[in-house]
Amino acid sequence: MDLNMETVSKAQDIAQLVMDEVKKIVVGKDECVEKAFAAIVAGGHILIEDVPGVGKTTLALAFSKVMGLDNNRVQFTPDVLPADILGFSMYKKETDRFEYMPGAVMCNLLLADEINRTSPKTQSALLEVMEEKRVTVDGVTREVPEPFIVMATQNPKGSAGTQLLPEAQLDRFMISMSMGYPDSEYEIEIAKNDRRVNDAEKVKPVIRREHLALLREVTEHIFIHDNIYKYIVKLNKATRDNPYIELGISPRGTIALSKLSKAKAFFQGRNYVIPEDVGAMYKDVGRHRIVLNTKARVSHVAEDAVLEQIMTQIKAPVSYME
Repeated sequence: MDLNMETVSKAQDIAQLVMDEVKKIVVGKDECVEKAFAAIVAGGHILIEDVPGVGKTTLALAFSKVMGLDNNRVQFTPDVLPADILGFSMYKKETDRFEYMPGAVMCNLLLADEINRTSPKTQSALLEVMEEKRVTVDGVTREVPEPFIVMATQNPKGSAGTQLLPEAQLDRFMISMSMGYPDSEYEIEIAKNDRRVNDAEKVKPVIRREHLALLREVTEHIFIHDNIYKYIVKLNKATRDNPYIELGISPRGTIALSKLSKAKAFFQGRNYVIPEDVGAMYKDVGRHRIVLNTKARVSHVAEDAVLEQIMTQIKAPVSYME
């Protein structure tokens, strides 16, 4: 693919259409919209950790409609079974054979609401799908539709009835982000809007799946100089030797940070990555991948604070090819 500035500019216009439309109902959270879309065009899955009522579900539904994607929503509870997610085989008397009944993952965008409130067995049922984009039921493997995106939410406050996601599954999420409460002016605007109208009805499809495939191809061809790759690896390796961290960022995290840095550069209208692109995405890639040790918990040190400290310690490259 010839990735000249004209191609990047045209693709950027398409991306901006999507973000502008989503922002119509996700008010005052422009940075969250951009980061979520960056993960989507980078081909990753998204984990949103936040308190109820701040727009996590609205964000997911808005993206699915604006991009013309088929979506399913699962409210994860202790009684949700792996078969509900993956599907199952049912005997059909008319045909005298077992037929596959699709599960919730057979869509383009799966909204997994409160994923930490279901059983570990059901949580693990998503692992193969998120990584391999296929499901295996009764020995038969089936591909999920393309594109396939998981947007999962969980409430970090209140542990009653929750099951912590294992590190192996957390690593499958390209990015972890928090919506946060809106500013006062935006909260007033939200209160003034007629909430009796379904939010999803306020946005319209502005692109098709083929356009998303184009955006992903353009992002994939964004250039990263070896100096930037070395910077990314240094940042991630620093988490493996940090006195506050028990488990550091995996090589999968290095891949995720590289892809998200490309998406950030693309959104900025460049066909190459700069250190600021890496820094903008570092904490979102790392916070759910690191496990703090006892020293950090006793000292009340948070994940973001540790990652911020690492960024100040690791010197960014000052020369890189454009």
